[in-house]
Amino acid sequence: MTDLLKLSSRYIDEGIYEGPGSVNRINGQLSEVGDGIAMVEAFSHVVAFRSEAGLVLFDTSLEAFAGVVLGALRGWCGDPVSTIAYTHGHVDHVGGAGAIVAEALEKGRARPRVIGHENVAPRFARYRLTEGYNAAINARQFGGSPGKGGGVIQMGATDRFGPKEWIAPDTEFRERMGFASGALRFELFHARGETDDHLWAWLPQKKALIVGDFLTWVFPNAGNPQKVQRYPLDWAAALRQMAALEPELLLPAHGLPIAGKARIARVLDDVASALETICQQTLAMMNNGMKLNAIVHNVKVPDELLARPYLKPVYDEPEFIVRNVWRLYGGWYDGNPANLKPAADPVFAAEIAALAGGADALARRAQELSGAGEHRLACHLAELAAEAAPESRSVHGARAEVYQARIKAETSLMARGIYGDAARTSRDKAGRNSEG
Repeated sequence: MTDLLKLSSRYIDEGIYEGPGSVNRINGQLSEVGDGIAMVEAFSHVVAFRSEAGLVLFDTSLEAFAGVVLGALRGWCGDPVSTIAYTHGHVDHVGGAGAIVAEALEKGRARPRVIGHENVAPRFARYRLTEGYNAAINARQFGGSPGKGGGVIQMGATDRFGPKEWIAPDTEFRERMGFASGALRFELFHARGETDDHLWAWLPQKKALIVGDFLTWVFPNAGNPQKVQRYPLDWAAALRQMAALEPELLLPAHGLPIAGKARIARVLDDVASALETICQQTLAMMNNGMKLNAIVHNVKVPDELLARPYLKPVYDEPEFIVRNVWRLYGGWYDGNPANLKPAADPVFAAEIAALAGGADALARRAQELSGAGEHRLACHLAELAAEAAPESRSVHGARAEVYQARIKAETSLMARGIYGDAARTSRDKAGRNSEG
């Protein structure tokens, strides 16, 4: 069994990075990381506390991982689950709750209490309204397709998004609450960050933090282009509040647990600083009248922060966060008057294609730019060509090549997922099965 605390200390202290799979492990294994404290590495992790009153779990992973999680927990402790606390309502944190509740009822035990912020239930209601859209987003983001497993997040044999049953909290709070389980005392705090329903928890007697997705061992997921609003300044403020408690153990829902007061303080400061500098730069440029496009290309995160093994932009990335800051404070108008009430994409594309000498000319130029490493401009031209000639096999063949090259140049899963979807779509339309 890997010593997770020793592993994280090595990565942080020595600045070592061995790829995303080395820090975000999804193996179903349980590791005891403190006296009566365990973590099951899944998607997301499940953090468990053993008390005289039963097990207290933070998060439940995906529905697809529920059996593995329960098996790991039962190999460690056979006590009833008395409490489930959702750090937030994302499907990978709540999906396994149904199996845990079912186990309790099958064994004739009391149904576990489920604690969450008051915005968790409204989130579930929104998911029901947008089930098809969310299934499509996950398919695109994780490289699958609705009804065919959804890539990393397995959605099963249908295009259903989420678990068969959404287990809503039966105990809700707004800003702060505390509860006891045996001798353990948990303090819960609400803060907006990746979501508006997020909580983090503090165990004073253990000097331990449960942080959910406030720390995930990747650059903060505060910009996700396909999801609802994120709150990077609130996120940074929550990290500062956590650091003020001088924790000695940090337990995330993704990534490795961390031990040591100085080490944890450094990590929390680095992540907060990365978010703060993006927000400060973006807001300063907004206040100076810059357009969104210009801001996206001018905001920079210090290289020394991006070099940290827990701040690699392999999932989300800084320029996406810039767009979310703009959306939060400035609305959807990007400062370009032509984009306020634009022409339909096919109409605009047809006009540009006519000026360029046809859609094939645009497609060829896109390939030339792609070959020269000018991926951003190449994608613009490839899109115009495909909009102008949506049935052209040659145009879609070129578009597929451009996006396949773009994938290889990208670091973040979000960007690769969207570009991969574009490449697959055009390969299908071009009648090509290879990746070009």
